[in-house]
Amino acid sequence: MFLESKTRKIGNSVGVILPKEALARMNLREGDSVYLTDSVDGGFRITPYHPDFERQMRVAESLMGRYRNALKKLAQ
Repeated sequence: MFLESKTRKIGNSVGVILPKEALARMNLREGDSVYLTDSVDGGFRITPYHPDFERQMRVAESLMGRYRNALKKLAQ
């Protein structure tokens, strides 16, 4: 899929308006955050999540599963 978008002046900044097809595919709504990450071709990749945060959450979920009983006791 190839979608084109243009930059537009928004106040003192410049923004990129995403087409509704892109918003639907990324499951984004107005006000949601997007993240720009480096791409191997020297450009950027726009994603609706931050890869480092996702990795950290996978590690946290693993630890929570492993130490479930200890965390239950601490929560009391």
